[in-house]
Amino acid sequence: MRTESGHDLRHHGDAEVRDDGGSLVDLAVNVRADTPPVWLREHIAASLGGLAAYPDGRAARAAVAARHGLPVERVLLTAGAAEAFVLLARALKVQRPVVVHPQFTEPEAALRDAGHPVGRVLLREEDGFRLDPAAVPEDADLVVIGNPTNPTSVLHPADTIASLARPGRVLVVDEAFMDAVPGESEGLADRVDVPGLVVLRSLTKTWGLAGLRIGYVLAAPETIEDLRRAQPLWPVSTPALAAAEACVGPRAVAEAAHAA
Repeated sequence: MRTESGHDLRHHGDAEVRDDGGSLVDLAVNVRADTPPVWLREHIAASLGGLAAYPDGRAARAAVAARHGLPVERVLLTAGAAEAFVLLARALKVQRPVVVHPQFTEPEAALRDAGHPVGRVLLREEDGFRLDPAAVPEDADLVVIGNPTNPTSVLHPADTIASLARPGRVLVVDEAFMDAVPGESEGLADRVDVPGLVVLRSLTKTWGLAGLRIGYVLAAPETIEDLRRAQPLWPVSTPALAAAEACVGPRAVAEAAHAA
C-alpha cells in the first residue's frame, strides 16, 4: 500500500532484519524483550494440550474486562492491534477519516485498502509533536491517534485526546504502548464517558509476543458487535488466548508497572 507520494505504508522494520538480522541491531520493532518471561512461556505451553478443540475466548475476554473494570460486552479480542485497524476500516461506515501523524502506518493503510479517502493531521516537530485539537477537522467522523505515539514517544494528555470526541465521530486511540507508561497516567482504556471512544491495546510489546499476535479493543457494545461481525471465526488461537488471560492478570499487571 503506497501513498500518492510513493511511500510504502506497509514497510516495517522487521523487513530489514528478516534475512540478515545477525549483522544488524533492530531498533525499529518496539518489543521490550527477545522472549517472554519464563512464567509466561510455561503458561502458554500448558495451553497446547487443548489444541484439538476450537479456541474459546470467554475466559480471556472476561479477564481483559476485569483488568479494566468493564463489562465483557465492551471487549473484543483480536489478532494483535493490527487486526483491529483492519476491522475498523471494514466495519465502520465513515465518510471523512483522519489519521494524526506521526503515527504507526497500519491505520492509514487499512483505511486506504478499504477504499476510504484518508485525511492527515501532521503534528510538527517544532511544537514537540504535541496535539492541537483545533487542527483536527470538525467534519472528521473517524479520528485515529496513538498515545503514546509511535514513533515519537509523545504522551498526550488524556483530556486533550478526549476533547476530540464529537457526536457522530469515532475516536480511535492506539494505546499499544500505554502499559510502558508509569501508572498508565494518560490512558483512556477504562473510560466509558467519552462518546465514540475506541481504545486499542496490544499485549505483544511488553511481553515479547509479537509472533503470537494478541491484542484487544475496548469500545461501546454496539461498536464491538460491528467489529465482531467483520471478524472471521476463531480469529485468536488458543495459545494467544492463554497469553491474553495471563498478561492481564494481577501478577502481569504488577510486573509491567514495575518495568515501566
